[in-house]
Amino acid sequence: MTSKHPKTSRALPIALLRARERVMGPIRDMLSGAGITEQQWRVLRVLEEDGPMEPTRIAELACLLLPSLTRILQKLEDKALITRRQDEDDKRKQVVQISKTGEALIVAHLPASLAVLEQTKAQIGAERYEALLDLLNAVEAAEAADETD
Repeated sequence: MTSKHPKTSRALPIALLRARERVMGPIRDMLSGAGITEQQWRVLRVLEEDGPMEPTRIAELACLLLPSLTRILQKLEDKALITRRQDEDDKRKQVVQISKTGEALIVAHLPASLAVLEQTKAQIGAERYEALLDLLNAVEAAEAADETD
């Protein structure tokens, strides 16, 4: 049977999924020991990196859907890894902030996370690793530019 589709080994969506699983497998293992999911880790990392913000911005930066984020924030708050408060200027808005406990969790597990990424970098080479990140960021930038047109 002849197909007009590219072979799955050359299909970008499948290649991205395979690469994601290769990178995320060891990170998931590390996070399961910490008692959090990869989505919770992304939220904590975004808050640690960019500071307090509204849930909509967290969802955007952590690549999550807002309904999923709502559940994730509740779990993180239950674990005392974040705090939530009303925005001082607009009481309808909520501001989320990483807690000291959340910061400590990141500090405790960041070395293991970085070790996984360093292993990937060593396997493909530092130059190719940086080029891959540049290409993936270019795909995202092109998509964002198309959305504004």
